[in-house]
Amino acid sequence: MSTPSAVVFGVSGTSLTAEERAFLRDANPLGFILFGRNCESPDAIRALTADLRDAVGRTEAPVLIDQEGGTVMRLRPPIWRDAPAARLLGNLHRRAPERAEGAAHALGAMFGAQLRDLGIDVDCAPVADLGLPETTGAIGTRAYSDHPDAVARLAQAMANGLMSEGCLPIVKHLPGHGRAHVDSHRVLPRVATDMETLESQDFAVFRALRELPLGMSAHVVFEAIDPDAPATISKTVIDQIIRGHIGFDGFLFSDDIAMSALHGTPAMRAQQVLSAGCDAVLHCTGILSEMVAVAAVTPPLAEASELRWKRARHAGGSVSGYDADHHARQLAELLKT
Repeated sequence: MSTPSAVVFGVSGTSLTAEERAFLRDANPLGFILFGRNCESPDAIRALTADLRDAVGRTEAPVLIDQEGGTVMRLRPPIWRDAPAARLLGNLHRRAPERAEGAAHALGAMFGAQLRDLGIDVDCAPVADLGLPETTGAIGTRAYSDHPDAVARLAQAMANGLMSEGCLPIVKHLPGHGRAHVDSHRVLPRVATDMETLESQDFAVFRALRELPLGMSAHVVFEAIDPDAPATISKTVIDQIIRGHIGFDGFLFSDDIAMSALHGTPAMRAQQVLSAGCDAVLHCTGILSEMVAVAAVTPPLAEASELRWKRARHAGGSVSGYDADHHARQLAELLKT
Protein backbone atom coordinates (compact mmCIF):
# COMPACT_ATOMS: atom_id res chain seq x y z
CA MET A 1 0.00 0.00 0.00
CA SER A 2 1.36 3.42 -0.96
CA THR A 3 2.31 5.98 1.66
CA PRO A 4 -0.48 8.53 2.12
CA SER A 5 0.02 12.18 1.19
CA ALA A 6 0.92 14.66 3.92
CA VAL A 7 -2.46 16.37 3.97
CA VAL A 8 -5.82 16.18 5.73
CA PHE A 9 -8.82 17.42 3.75
CA GLY A 10 -12.32 18.59 4.59
CA VAL A 11 -15.20 17.71 2.28
CA SER A 12 -18.20 19.73 1.18
CA GLY A 13 -21.27 18.07 2.67
CA THR A 14 -22.93 15.21 4.50
CA SER A 15 -22.00 12.67 1.82
CA LEU A 16 -19.29 12.37 -0.80
CA THR A 17 -19.94 13.57 -4.32
CA ALA A 18 -18.73 11.41 -7.21
CA GLU A 19 -16.08 14.04 -7.98
CA GLU A 20 -14.82 14.06 -4.40
CA ARG A 21 -14.66 10.29 -4.27
CA ALA A 22 -12.59 10.11 -7.48
CA PHE A 23 -10.30 12.90 -6.28
CA LEU A 24 -9.70 11.32 -2.88
CA ARG A 25 -8.94 7.95 -4.47
CA ASP A 26 -6.17 9.52 -6.52
CA ALA A 27 -4.90 12.05 -3.94
CA ASN A 28 -4.69 9.48 -1.10
CA PRO A 29 -4.64 12.02 1.76
CA LEU A 30 -3.55 10.97 5.22
CA GLY A 31 -7.04 11.64 6.53
CA PHE A 32 -10.07 13.90 6.79
CA ILE A 33 -11.64 16.54 9.02
CA LEU A 34 -15.34 17.09 9.64
CA PHE A 35 -17.21 20.34 10.32
CA GLY A 36 -20.79 21.25 11.14
CA ARG A 37 -21.63 21.14 7.44
CA ASN A 38 -20.79 17.43 7.46
CA CYS A 39 -22.72 16.47 10.61
CA GLU A 40 -26.39 15.79 9.96
CA SER A 41 -27.27 12.76 12.12
CA PRO A 42 -25.39 9.91 13.81
CA ASP A 43 -26.22 7.45 11.04
CA ALA A 44 -25.23 9.92 8.33
CA ILE A 45 -21.89 10.60 10.03
CA ARG A 46 -21.18 6.89 10.40
CA ALA A 47 -21.90 6.44 6.69
CA LEU A 48 -19.69 9.40 5.78
CA THR A 49 -16.70 8.29 7.85
CA ALA A 50 -16.96 4.81 6.35
CA ASP A 51 -17.18 6.25 2.82
CA LEU A 52 -14.18 8.50 3.38
CA ARG A 53 -12.05 5.56 4.42
CA ASP A 54 -13.38 3.45 1.58
CA ALA A 55 -12.46 6.19 -0.91
CA VAL A 56 -8.77 5.91 0.02
CA GLY A 57 -8.85 2.16 0.69
CA ARG A 58 -7.50 2.50 4.24
CA THR A 59 -9.66 1.53 7.19
CA GLU A 60 -7.17 3.22 9.52
CA ALA A 61 -7.30 6.63 7.79
CA PRO A 62 -7.93 9.16 10.59
CA VAL A 63 -11.06 11.28 10.76
CA LEU A 64 -10.65 14.49 12.75
CA ILE A 65 -13.13 16.91 14.29
CA ASP A 66 -13.04 19.96 16.61
CA GLN A 67 -14.98 18.96 19.71
CA GLU A 68 -13.65 21.06 22.58
CA GLY A 69 -16.74 22.01 24.58
CA GLY A 70 -18.20 25.49 24.90
CA THR A 71 -18.16 27.57 21.72
CA VAL A 72 -16.22 25.09 19.59
CA MET A 73 -18.23 21.92 19.08
CA ARG A 74 -19.15 20.57 15.66
CA LEU A 75 -21.57 18.13 17.31
CA ARG A 76 -24.08 20.22 19.26
CA PRO A 77 -27.44 19.90 21.02
CA PRO A 78 -30.14 18.87 20.57
CA ILE A 79 -28.75 15.75 18.88
CA TRP A 80 -25.53 15.65 20.89
CA ARG A 81 -24.72 16.54 24.50
CA ASP A 82 -23.82 20.04 25.54
CA ALA A 83 -20.46 20.45 27.23
CA PRO A 84 -18.72 23.18 29.23
CA ALA A 85 -16.07 25.52 27.91
CA ALA A 86 -12.52 25.06 29.13
CA ARG A 87 -12.69 28.29 31.18
CA LEU A 88 -15.38 26.81 33.44
CA LEU A 89 -13.00 23.97 34.30
CA GLY A 90 -10.19 26.46 34.84
CA ASN A 91 -12.33 28.45 37.26
CA LEU A 92 -13.20 25.26 39.13
CA HIS A 93 -9.51 24.38 39.28
CA ARG A 94 -8.82 27.45 41.44
CA ARG A 95 -10.94 26.11 44.31
CA ALA A 96 -11.05 22.36 43.67
CA PRO A 97 -8.14 21.23 41.46
CA GLU A 98 -8.76 17.49 41.80
CA ARG A 99 -12.43 17.83 40.88
CA ALA A 100 -11.56 20.04 37.93
CA GLU A 101 -8.99 17.59 36.61
CA GLY A 102 -11.47 14.75 37.08
CA ALA A 103 -14.06 16.74 35.15
CA ALA A 104 -11.59 17.41 32.33
CA HIS A 105 -10.85 13.68 32.12
CA ALA A 106 -14.56 12.83 32.13
CA LEU A 107 -15.21 15.41 29.41
CA GLY A 108 -12.47 13.92 27.25
CA ALA A 109 -13.79 10.41 27.85
CA MET A 110 -17.35 11.48 27.04
CA PHE A 111 -16.22 13.02 23.76
CA GLY A 112 -13.99 10.03 23.01
CA ALA A 113 -16.82 7.53 23.41
CA GLN A 114 -19.21 9.74 21.45
CA LEU A 115 -16.77 10.22 18.57
CA ARG A 116 -15.66 6.59 18.44
CA ASP A 117 -19.30 5.56 17.96
CA LEU A 118 -19.44 7.80 14.87
CA GLY A 119 -16.20 6.55 13.30
CA ILE A 120 -14.23 9.66 14.34
CA ASP A 121 -10.92 8.85 15.98
CA VAL A 122 -9.07 12.18 16.41
CA ASP A 123 -10.28 15.20 18.37
CA CYS A 124 -8.64 18.59 17.76
CA ALA A 125 -8.48 19.27 21.49
CA PRO A 126 -7.40 20.21 24.11
CA VAL A 127 -6.54 23.90 23.75
CA ALA A 128 -3.39 24.57 25.81
CA ASP A 129 -3.10 28.29 25.11
CA LEU A 130 -3.02 30.69 28.05
CA GLY A 131 -6.15 32.75 28.64
CA LEU A 132 -4.87 36.27 29.31
CA PRO A 133 -6.65 39.65 29.50
CA GLU A 134 -5.37 40.48 26.02
CA THR A 135 -6.14 37.09 24.48
CA THR A 136 -8.27 37.34 21.35
CA GLY A 137 -11.90 36.31 21.67
CA ALA A 138 -11.19 33.66 19.04
CA ILE A 139 -9.52 31.77 21.89
CA GLY A 140 -11.43 33.34 24.79
CA THR A 141 -13.17 30.76 26.96
CA ARG A 142 -11.52 27.98 24.99
CA ALA A 143 -8.48 28.60 27.22
CA TYR A 144 -8.58 27.06 30.70
CA SER A 145 -6.67 29.67 32.65
CA ASP A 146 -3.89 32.25 32.76
CA HIS A 147 -1.87 29.94 35.01
CA PRO A 148 0.51 27.63 33.10
CA ASP A 149 0.39 24.76 35.60
CA ALA A 150 -3.41 24.71 35.69
CA VAL A 151 -3.60 24.75 31.88
CA ALA A 152 -1.12 21.89 31.58
CA ARG A 153 -2.89 19.74 34.19
CA LEU A 154 -6.35 20.24 32.73
CA ALA A 155 -5.20 19.75 29.13
CA GLN A 156 -3.37 16.55 30.09
CA ALA A 157 -6.46 15.28 31.91
CA MET A 158 -8.72 15.92 28.92
CA ALA A 159 -6.19 14.30 26.57
CA ASN A 160 -6.01 11.25 28.85
CA GLY A 161 -9.80 11.01 28.87
CA LEU A 162 -9.94 11.05 25.07
CA MET A 163 -7.24 8.39 24.81
CA SER A 164 -9.01 6.21 27.38
CA GLU A 165 -11.80 5.84 24.81
CA GLY A 166 -9.60 5.26 21.77
CA CYS A 167 -9.66 8.84 20.46
CA LEU A 168 -6.38 10.66 19.85
CA PRO A 169 -6.08 14.27 21.08
CA ILE A 170 -4.44 17.08 19.13
CA VAL A 171 -2.99 19.64 21.55
CA LYS A 172 -3.14 23.16 20.16
CA HIS A 173 -1.84 25.71 19.22
CA LEU A 174 1.92 25.21 19.44
CA PRO A 175 3.89 27.06 20.66
CA GLY A 176 1.04 29.21 22.06
CA HIS A 177 -1.80 31.43 20.82
CA GLY A 178 -2.68 33.08 24.12
CA ARG A 179 -0.82 36.37 23.58
CA ALA A 180 -2.42 37.00 20.19
CA HIS A 181 -4.66 40.08 20.27
CA VAL A 182 -6.41 39.30 16.99
CA ASP A 183 -8.14 36.34 15.34
CA SER A 184 -5.83 34.37 13.03
CA HIS A 185 -8.88 33.31 11.01
CA ARG A 186 -9.02 36.94 9.85
CA VAL A 187 -5.59 38.55 10.22
CA LEU A 188 -2.03 37.60 11.18
CA PRO A 189 -1.36 38.01 14.93
CA ARG A 190 2.02 39.36 16.01
CA VAL A 191 3.38 38.77 19.52
CA ALA A 192 6.14 41.08 20.80
CA THR A 193 6.60 39.36 24.18
CA ASP A 194 10.18 38.68 25.26
CA MET A 195 11.66 35.17 25.16
CA GLU A 196 12.05 34.85 28.93
CA THR A 197 8.32 35.37 29.45
CA LEU A 198 7.35 33.08 26.58
CA GLU A 199 9.61 30.30 27.80
CA SER A 200 8.50 30.52 31.44
CA GLN A 201 4.77 30.75 30.68
CA ASP A 202 3.38 30.01 27.20
CA PHE A 203 6.00 27.50 26.09
CA ALA A 204 6.13 25.90 29.55
CA VAL A 205 2.58 24.60 29.12
CA PHE A 206 3.45 22.78 25.90
CA ARG A 207 6.72 21.54 27.36
CA ALA A 208 4.69 19.86 30.11
CA LEU A 209 2.51 18.27 27.38
CA ARG A 210 5.34 17.32 25.02
CA GLU A 211 4.65 13.58 25.30
CA LEU A 212 1.18 13.89 23.75
CA PRO A 213 1.03 12.18 20.35
CA LEU A 214 -0.40 14.94 18.13
CA GLY A 215 -0.10 18.72 17.97
CA MET A 216 -1.33 21.64 15.88
CA SER A 217 0.64 24.77 15.02
CA ALA A 218 -0.28 28.41 15.60
CA HIS A 219 -0.60 30.98 12.83
CA VAL A 220 1.16 33.53 15.07
CA VAL A 221 4.35 35.55 14.55
CA PHE A 222 6.71 35.57 17.55
CA GLU A 223 8.89 38.61 16.95
CA ALA A 224 11.54 37.47 19.43
CA ILE A 225 12.11 34.28 17.39
CA ASP A 226 11.13 34.90 13.76
CA PRO A 227 9.70 38.35 12.98
CA ASP A 228 9.01 37.42 9.36
CA ALA A 229 6.86 34.28 9.49
CA PRO A 230 4.11 32.78 11.66
CA ALA A 231 4.99 29.61 13.56
CA THR A 232 3.16 27.36 11.08
CA ILE A 233 5.51 28.30 8.24
CA SER A 234 8.61 29.20 10.28
CA LYS A 235 11.35 26.60 10.21
CA THR A 236 13.05 28.57 12.99
CA VAL A 237 10.05 28.32 15.32
CA ILE A 238 9.39 24.67 14.54
CA ASP A 239 13.03 23.55 14.81
CA GLN A 240 14.20 25.72 17.69
CA ILE A 241 11.05 26.07 19.80
CA ILE A 242 8.49 23.34 19.06
CA ARG A 243 10.96 20.52 18.40
CA GLY A 244 13.83 22.07 20.38
CA HIS A 245 12.97 24.00 23.53
CA ILE A 246 9.52 22.45 24.02
CA GLY A 247 10.76 19.00 22.97
CA PHE A 248 7.60 17.97 21.13
CA ASP A 249 8.36 15.02 18.86
CA GLY A 250 4.76 14.07 18.13
CA PHE A 251 3.03 14.43 14.78
CA LEU A 252 2.54 18.12 13.97
CA PHE A 253 -0.44 19.29 11.89
CA SER A 254 -0.67 22.82 10.60
CA ASP A 255 -3.71 24.81 11.60
CA ASP A 256 -6.07 25.29 8.64
CA ILE A 257 -4.08 26.78 5.77
CA ALA A 258 -7.21 28.53 4.45
CA MET A 259 -7.18 30.97 7.39
CA SER A 260 -6.45 34.58 6.47
CA ALA A 261 -3.34 34.79 8.67
CA LEU A 262 -1.49 33.04 5.83
CA HIS A 263 -0.96 34.49 2.36
CA GLY A 264 -0.56 33.10 -1.14
CA THR A 265 -2.41 30.42 -3.05
CA PRO A 266 -3.48 27.23 -1.28
CA ALA A 267 -0.66 25.38 -3.06
CA MET A 268 1.93 27.94 -1.95
CA ARG A 269 0.71 27.73 1.64
CA ALA A 270 0.88 23.93 1.63
CA GLN A 271 4.45 24.00 0.36
CA GLN A 272 5.47 26.53 3.01
CA VAL A 273 3.92 24.43 5.77
CA LEU A 274 5.81 21.29 4.81
CA SER A 275 9.08 23.11 4.12
CA ALA A 276 8.94 24.62 7.61
CA GLY A 277 8.69 21.20 9.22
CA CYS A 278 5.02 20.45 9.90
CA ASP A 279 4.28 16.78 9.29
CA ALA A 280 0.98 17.39 7.48
CA VAL A 281 -1.11 20.17 5.97
CA LEU A 282 -4.64 20.79 7.23
CA HIS A 283 -6.97 22.10 4.50
CA CYS A 284 -10.53 22.55 5.69
CA THR A 285 -12.69 24.42 3.15
CA GLY A 286 -13.99 21.41 1.24
CA ILE A 287 -13.63 23.42 -1.98
CA LEU A 288 -12.58 20.87 -4.57
CA SER A 289 -10.58 23.22 -6.81
CA GLU A 290 -8.41 24.22 -3.83
CA MET A 291 -8.00 20.60 -2.79
CA VAL A 292 -6.82 19.65 -6.27
CA ALA A 293 -4.21 22.43 -6.19
CA VAL A 294 -2.98 21.42 -2.74
CA ALA A 295 -2.83 17.73 -3.64
CA ALA A 296 -0.73 18.52 -6.71
CA VAL A 297 2.13 19.85 -4.55
CA THR A 298 1.78 17.62 -1.49
CA PRO A 299 4.23 14.69 -1.34
CA PRO A 300 3.79 11.44 0.56
CA LEU A 301 4.51 11.62 4.28
CA ALA A 302 8.22 12.04 4.94
CA GLU A 303 9.93 9.09 6.60
CA ALA A 304 10.21 10.87 9.95
CA SER A 305 6.56 11.94 9.74
CA GLU A 306 5.44 8.42 8.92
CA LEU A 307 7.29 7.14 12.00
CA ARG A 308 5.67 9.82 14.17
CA TRP A 309 2.25 8.91 12.80
CA LYS A 310 2.75 5.20 13.46
CA ARG A 311 3.88 5.99 17.00
CA ALA A 312 0.86 8.23 17.55
CA ARG A 313 -1.56 5.53 16.41
CA HIS A 314 -0.40 3.34 19.29
CA ALA A 315 -0.72 6.06 21.95
CA GLY A 316 -4.39 5.57 22.75
CA GLY A 317 -4.21 2.28 24.61
CA SER A 318 -7.23 0.09 25.30
CA VAL A 319 -10.81 1.37 25.36
CA SER A 320 -12.51 1.50 28.77
CA GLY A 321 -15.77 -0.04 27.60
CA TYR A 322 -17.96 2.69 29.12
CA ASP A 323 -20.36 4.65 26.93
CA ALA A 324 -20.73 8.41 26.62
CA ASP A 325 -23.72 8.44 29.00
CA HIS A 326 -21.56 7.01 31.79
CA HIS A 327 -18.94 9.72 31.34
CA ALA A 328 -21.61 12.44 31.03
CA ARG A 329 -23.05 11.44 34.42
CA GLN A 330 -19.60 11.48 35.95
CA LEU A 331 -18.92 14.93 34.45
CA ALA A 332 -22.23 16.33 35.77
CA GLU A 333 -21.47 15.06 39.26
CA LEU A 334 -18.01 16.62 39.29
CA LEU A 335 -19.35 19.96 38.09
CA LYS A 336 -21.97 20.23 40.84
CA THR A 337 -21.34 23.26 43.05
